[in-house]
Formats: sequence, structure tokens, C-alpha cells
Amino acid sequence: MSQSELVIRGRRVVLAEHVAPASIHIRNERIVRVADYDDIDSDCELEEAPPDSVIMSGLVDTHVHINDPGRTEWEGFETATQAAAAGGVTTLIDMPLNSIPPTTTVAGFNAKLAAARDNCYVDVGFWGGVVPGNKGELAALKNAGVVGFKCFLVPSGVEEFPHVTEADLREAMPELARLNSLLIVHAELPGPIQEKLPSNSSSSEYAVFLSSRPKQAENDAIDLMIRLSEEFGTRVHIVHLSSADAIPAIRDAQRRGVKITAETCPHYLHFEAETVPSGATEFKCCPPIREHENRERLWDGLKTGTISFVVSDHSPCPAAMKLPDRGDFLGAWGGIASLQLRLSIIWSESIKRGFTLVEVSKWLCSEPGKQVGLQNRKGSIAEGFDADLVIWNPDQRFEVTATGLLHRHKISPYRGELLRGVVQKTFLRGRKLYDGRELKGPPSGKLVVGSQISNFRSQISE
Repeated sequence: MSQSELVIRGRRVVLAEHVAPASIHIRNERIVRVADYDDIDSDCELEEAPPDSVIMSGLVDTHVHINDPGRTEWEGFETATQAAAAGGVTTLIDMPLNSIPPTTTVAGFNAKLAAARDNCYVDVGFWGGVVPGNKGELAALKNAGVVGFKCFLVPSGVEEFPHVTEADLREAMPELARLNSLLIVHAELPGPIQEKLPSNSSSSEYAVFLSSRPKQAENDAIDLMIRLSEEFGTRVHIVHLSSADAIPAIRDAQRRGVKITAETCPHYLHFEAETVPSGATEFKCCPPIREHENRERLWDGLKTGTISFVVSDHSPCPAAMKLPDRGDFLGAWGGIASLQLRLSIIWSESIKRGFTLVEVSKWLCSEPGKQVGLQNRKGSIAEGFDADLVIWNPDQRFEVTATGLLHRHKISPYRGELLRGVVQKTFLRGRKLYDGRELKGPPSGKLVVGSQISNFRSQISE
């Protein structure tokens, strides 16, 4: 009997250090070997990638707001994971806020699990939350299976997930260090923002909104987190880095051995403040999209490795919350939906700057997997890894349209953008999940628990 049930092969397979012709042998949902292109078993199923296409590991997105339960009308597990599959994403980690209840207690985590069960097309894990007064829940949440913990240093926008102060962090961070848990941080401080708030309560001008979220708010928050990480030995990760001014401080801290890392997002690497139209509130996010020069320095941060990877920060909402009739940047909900487009956006920008497929795979697959302890399971094409794969054409261009987006609400600043890189097929643990036209079969996503992949039902009391 053949060792392989399925072989997927192509002329351009993205491996850890190079791109080469290869055959990927799959059995029992795992990659059992990676061999030469012509080394295939005669009695197994064979999937051939087109000659001009690329085979890459399925993407890992560790920053996704699904908002389910409680605000399922904003998104939901079914629509979010469909969009993920269409974008080549095979593993995502859901944020602990914008759902009701938030994932700040074990009861809240169980509500998430119940909402996700039988509704996920890709594998899904969960962040827990750090809020004032929940230190006593952290160990239980970790034991229940969250991959780490998130906090806000500035009001989050939803009252059920309040932000923390330095005093709150001094209570929680020693416990997180004891648990060897990662703390991911929305790094903006309220003080500099309060100082810059305009006297008028609304504005259709992007420059007014941008000035209300100054770089200093990020820079000061990151300085605080470097100091506290160094003091307590807690692992800290800065989410959605927008201010390139903070890169030198992060780099210097990393060189000193401080346990701090950072990510950024497609919207900070693709758009620039100078070209955001008046009233175009679909561009609003926090921290904000900044200027051209800042964008290019973020790319430099990726190039040097100070910024470890790129995640979507998919943060959807109903179109009415963007106040399109008023075009009010100060009043509109802040968040950009891009879960399905991350590969195409980053490839479109990377090719302009001479970056390689290997670097893009690192930023979108292996490094996010490593962040949540899946470095031996997700994000690479190698023996023993889950057979999560995406076949895509890096040369084909497409225009982003509402009808092509699978997340619940189609409002997006990317509509009308011409991007490069079309996802053709997505495989989750060896099963074809998406074929470029439609999703295949019922939802079969599993639960990410620590470094393991589990069935949702095994985590939930019936």
C-alpha cells in the first residue's frame, strides 16, 4: 500500500529557505515527506499545481475579530472562516473582544467555543483578555486552552472590555510571567490622544482624525511595555504597529534581550495617509494609517526582522457604523476588514520592493504560527506538519469587488484596488477546502489548543 493518500506537487513550492519543484506527500492529514517533483507513488491521488502557480503553506492569521457570540451581526465564525479559506488562510486566532461576553473568563471562553462549534471552515484558536481585576481568571483561561492574552492601554471602543493602566499591568504581568504566557498589547496611551482631540466632535477630513491619534501615543505605550517586560520578564508582543518611530526602541530592546516582538498589518503597508479621500471612513482604523514615509519605514522594519510578521487585524462592522452618509472620521467605528486579501496585498507590495516568496511565506505563515506555539504544526511545508496548503498564481491580477468578498459586510477600503496574486485552491489538513470558485464540503475546522489541534466537541460539555 502507498505511504501517501494524496500527493500535491508543483514547479514552485515555497520551502523554508528556497523555492523549488517538489512533491508533497500527505497521509492522515499530515505531510509525511517532501520529495523531488517526480518522486510520486503510483497508487495515490495526485493534485497538480499549474506550472505558473505557487504552492505555499496555508496562511496563519493571529489577529482576527470574529465578534461571535453577541455581535454576530458584525461577522460570525461561518462568514469569517469562509473568507479566510478563500484567502488561503487555514489557521486563525480570534481576538477576545467585540463579542459578548468577551473572553476574559472561562465562562466567556466556553461561550466562544459553543458559538464556533460546527461553524468553522478553518482551524481556529482564541486569545484570552486581560482587563482590570481578572488576574484570578488567567491561569484557568490558559488551562482551558487560550493561546495567550490581550490587553488595551487605551479605551477599546466596547465597554465590556475596559483598558488597563500601568497599575493593572503590574498586577497581571507577574502572573503571566509565571504562566509563561504571551501578552499582546494594543499600544496607545490615552494621554497624548486626549491632548490632540479636536474641539469639533466630527470631521470628514482624514488629517483631523490622523492628528487625533499621534505617534507619541504609540511610542510612549511601547516604551512602557518595554520597561515592564524587562522588569517582570513577561513576554510581550505589540499588535498592529503603526508608528515607525517606535521601531528603534523595539530593536534596541530586542538586542538587550527584552522579550518583546511586534507585528504590522496590510493597511499600514499598502495605503498612505496622503491619499485617503475626504469622508472615506472605510479607511478608519486605530492606530491610524500614517504617511508615505512612515509606511516605507515599516517595510524596513520587516526587512530587518524588528517587525516579525504581518496579520490582518480583520475588524469588521455593519456598514452603518462607518457613518457613510456623514463621512465622519471621528464618529465612525475604527476597523478594516481584510481577512481574505492579506496574501494578495502583501505580495502586491512585496514584489515592488524586491522581496521574495520565501520572505512573504515567513511573514504570513511560519512566524505567526511560531507566535502561538504552532511552529512544529502550522506555517511550513515540512514533514510532520499539518497538510495546510494554498495554491495561488502570483502573476494574475484582479480587482477587489464586493461580490468577491466572503466576509459578512462588504465595506472595505480595498474595493476597487487592483491586486496581484489569486488564490486558486486551499487545502486544510489535506482536504480541498476551496477551489477558486466555491467552498467544498461542510465546515471541518478544528480547535487550536496550545500547540495541539483538537475537536471542538472534546472541549465543550454537551
